[in-house]
Amino acid sequence: MIEIIFLAIALSMDAFAVSLTISVSNPKQIQKMALLAGLYFGIAQGLMPLFGYLGGVAIFGWLGEYTQWIAFILLLIIGIKMVYEALTSSPEKGVTSKKYSHHALLMLAIATSIDALAAGFSLTLMSINGIYACIIIAIITFLFSYAGVLMGRSSSVWLGNKAEIFGGVVLIFLGFKVLI
Repeated sequence: MIEIIFLAIALSMDAFAVSLTISVSNPKQIQKMALLAGLYFGIAQGLMPLFGYLGGVAIFGWLGEYTQWIAFILLLIIGIKMVYEALTSSPEKGVTSKKYSHHALLMLAIATSIDALAAGFSLTLMSINGIYACIIIAIITFLFSYAGVLMGRSSSVWLGNKAEIFGGVVLIFLGFKVLI
């Protein structure tokens, strides 16, 4: 259970970082944007690992003894990618416009949840129910995204990059834990 919570927090960091910038661009509609961001990001982050989990069940059945190494490599690559992107991008990464339409939020939700698709493969190695894990990931991402929009109003955007670095480091540690 604790691994799922850490995984959910790590995966939600991209959405949290983008959510921080949403309120900076839309200061008059904070509550509405917080709810929309939470819903879009939460649903996307919950569905993507489910797709990865279901694909992982089929694929890992064929790969047998190499499954732990595959999960380790995937989590390591995702974690390193998150840290690298946080260190090399501007705080406004992912912000495509000042006005966040439903289409823009959907595109941002999909873009920030691609990592969760790959991380979903690793769920097959944990002795948990994959659907249960995806629900937890969706709820935690909703909460982080909702809070991110509200926090973005009063904090500076620099927090977004630090959140992504934290998420990447957690994914790297989870990758090593899979090998143990």
